[in-house]
Amino acid sequence: MSHDKVALVTGASSGIGQATARKLQSLGYTVYGAARRTDRLRDSAAEGVHALSMDVTDEASMAAGVERIVTEAGRVDVLVNNAGYGSYGALEDVEIDEGRRQFEVNVFGAMRLAQLVLPHMRERGSGTIVNITSMGGKLHTPLGGWYHGTKFALEALSDCLRLEVAPFGVDVVVIEPGGIATEWGGIAADHVEETSGHGPYAAQAEAVAKSLRSEANASRNSPPSVVADAIGKAVTAGRPKTRYVVGFGAKPLIAARGMLSDRQFDALISRATGVPRNKS
Repeated sequence: MSHDKVALVTGASSGIGQATARKLQSLGYTVYGAARRTDRLRDSAAEGVHALSMDVTDEASMAAGVERIVTEAGRVDVLVNNAGYGSYGALEDVEIDEGRRQFEVNVFGAMRLAQLVLPHMRERGSGTIVNITSMGGKLHTPLGGWYHGTKFALEALSDCLRLEVAPFGVDVVVIEPGGIATEWGGIAADHVEETSGHGPYAAQAEAVAKSLRSEANASRNSPPSVVADAIGKAVTAGRPKTRYVVGFGAKPLIAARGMLSDRQFDALISRATGVPRNKS
């Protein structure tokens, strides 16, 4: 692996992003790890990852970050769009501004960074954009509408982008993680309780929060390194796969969604999350 290749990884302060930054560095990349709080990048910085302050909802922050990389390193070979969170709650309950923020972080931030790095990739005739979606970009769960909406959107945008940039030698790869041992589940559980823990959706919120916390603490969840390893394979492949399905439960659940009818899958997910079914 050439040591002059450069990667930008967002959401690099913990979990998948941190593991990915370290993986790409081990493969010889110069890695810029981006996060809103650079103090949380201290450990990675001590290992040689370049800490980059970036808020993916702030245009100036993203533009300045990419400009710094190009100025210092002269190129961007890999963009890993990992920054994101899960805004859970009944669609009726979630404030519309929070719904917009979920899209700003999970979708618009990722696509704006793609816009900012693509001129440099096209100029070089090579590059890889890696978008971290989720098995949640292929299936649905109760009280996760805004989150799933962002992941479905990112899947579609990635497919269109792949077609558009292929003539310029740029690859677009989607990573669809299943259950990964990170802070994500606990944070999403807090969101759903805060948003829908009282009122008509309280029983559903209680069940979903319990399910999310159970997932967050599940010993069977895969470590973030499985996602980082898949990204490492994708960016070093001569012809990467368009999608990598990795982590606990992802392959069987995505397969089940493809085989079952909508009603059958609704029943499966309701049982799995413990959410009460309709009264009929």
